[in-house]
Amino acid sequence: MIGVAEELYCLLVPLADDRLLVPRSCVTEVINYQAPTPMEGAPPWYLGTVAWGGRRVPLVSFEAACGRNAPRTSGRTRLVVMQGITPHVDASGGHFAVLTQGFPQLVRLSPDVLHFDDSRAFGERSPVICQVRMINEYPLVPDFERLEQMIAEETRAA
Repeated sequence: MIGVAEELYCLLVPLADDRLLVPRSCVTEVINYQAPTPMEGAPPWYLGTVAWGGRRVPLVSFEAACGRNAPRTSGRTRLVVMQGITPHVDASGGHFAVLTQGFPQLVRLSPDVLHFDDSRAFGERSPVICQVRMINEYPLVPDFERLEQMIAEETRAA
């Protein structure tokens, strides 16, 4: 039998062509899409800032941060507000938002359902640690430390 310490509650966050696998504790709130206030001179992945919790938080496109095109918004588009794990996003109250294509799905992970998948390679500066296989899903494990560093660099440049 699997012990409690061997299970982890995570969320599968839907992107345009992939899903992110993130610990449940990293997600603060899922909110309806709102158009961001753009930041002049920002790269395509830094979509601007959005109002949340009485402050402005950075909004990013994970797809564009990986070098792909930012997806178009639709009626399914949501913003997942994430709790930062580093001091890089302290200027925004320790939070940032990721553009998603729907509501995240809660999953319970254990060692018997989660396996490393090396079918894709990610660059050294990519905000992806790896891809994993869980039954018939192949989600990406984001590198929040790298993503938060990217956000901080752009926020300082503004």
